[in-house]
Amino acid sequence: MAIVSEDDFCHSSNSTYRTASSSLRAGQAALLEKLLDHPSPSLQKPKDHFNGAYIIFFSLGIGGLLPWNFFVTAKEYWTFKLRNCSSPAPGEEPEDSDILNYFESYLSIASTVPSVLCLVANFLLINRVPVHVRVLASLTVMLAIFVVMTVLVKVDTSSWTHGFFAVTIICMAILSGTSIVFNSSVFGMTGSFPMRNSQALISGGAMGGTISAVASLVDLVLASDVTDSALAFFLTADVFLGLCVGLYLLLSRLEYARYYMTPVWPAHVFSGEEETPQDSLRTPLVVPGSSDSATPPLRPILKKTAGLGFCIIYLFFITSIIFPAISTNIESLDKGSGSLWSTKFFVPLTAFLLFNFADLCGRQITAWIQVPGPRSKVLPGLVLLRTGFVPLFVFCNYQPRVYLQTVVFLSDVYPMLFSSLLGLSNGYLSTLALIYGPKIVPRELAEATGVVMSFYMCLGLVLGSACSALLVHLI
Repeated sequence: MAIVSEDDFCHSSNSTYRTASSSLRAGQAALLEKLLDHPSPSLQKPKDHFNGAYIIFFSLGIGGLLPWNFFVTAKEYWTFKLRNCSSPAPGEEPEDSDILNYFESYLSIASTVPSVLCLVANFLLINRVPVHVRVLASLTVMLAIFVVMTVLVKVDTSSWTHGFFAVTIICMAILSGTSIVFNSSVFGMTGSFPMRNSQALISGGAMGGTISAVASLVDLVLASDVTDSALAFFLTADVFLGLCVGLYLLLSRLEYARYYMTPVWPAHVFSGEEETPQDSLRTPLVVPGSSDSATPPLRPILKKTAGLGFCIIYLFFITSIIFPAISTNIESLDKGSGSLWSTKFFVPLTAFLLFNFADLCGRQITAWIQVPGPRSKVLPGLVLLRTGFVPLFVFCNYQPRVYLQTVVFLSDVYPMLFSSLLGLSNGYLSTLALIYGPKIVPRELAEATGVVMSFYMCLGLVLGSACSALLVHLI
């Protein structure tokens, strides 16, 4: 198995993964060759000076997922708020206990179901609403929702605990919907850029998770008040979302970004089986049997990305079954000793920091190594092997256990090892599948394909979240 770099792909200005085989493409290639003998200034590809675009996409990746990661990581804050800041009344104990024990599952469902609906809407709006409008509008709504949650940190909610729970779930649903519009729009836009920019955006998302996990550990060490910790989390997210607005506005000022953000032609509906290269020239080409459409054609995208779509769906299905609903409820076997490690640091370190850091490492590795390829049968095989993670985590010291009392892995080393492997495999394999998608379709469909790849991811998260809610009730 050889190490493949992006240079091994057949490149156009979109770093496409395809070769010319039809007479139409051969003619286009000949025309391109003639033009390149005397290239015009408009055909000169600018360089990404000082890696400015790469850094901006990496930062946008952080900002796109940092709010959700702070929501999930601030587990002590939600426990404090939802316990009514004191012991619940005897008559309310079962309901309150259900909210506390299964809060992560409720949060997962609230974050994934609206995401699917917003993804569908975003796909339909690709050719109707400019990408910069969708990006800036979603960032504005995300910032507004997070400001509301920041204000509620210092509000006494002890008299309306269930109302606060409802507000939290509603805010999470809106935040997730707008976040997925932002992420899918930016990812779709990177489909027209060289592959390293898509990788930067995806790796940035993992960095957001790592930052939130590190911040959680620092807060546990330094902060004495759980509300002060949550306030620091949410204010950080507010600042970073504001920074993302500025960075996105700066992106369009870079010559490198403007070159790839220039529209090539409207998306076409292909009536035949012909295939056209993503882009050979910076000017529109006439495609036989095509017609303009306000909505990008879905069938050719699904046909081209079916294999990668399965990989993405199943990858995130397995990951979201385990994280965070199961992994965050695995307790240290030495919890009874009362040590800080077992009572305070075990969950933040094993469930959040190790997983997110391993996920980041897996995604960053794809900047240098891209194997297996998009057509390889090894990729879905590796994806299916991850099914084994589910029983591995279930038979760790998950608590509370009602029906399945057996704990097989009687050491704290096992959940740490499993979390690292889960994150590493998730980061590497998912990034490969995601960045391959927009490169195996015509360039005019690259943005729409990016949204479809995001839809695959959300579908996997929805299915996994639903199954995790069922699984935690069966353990």
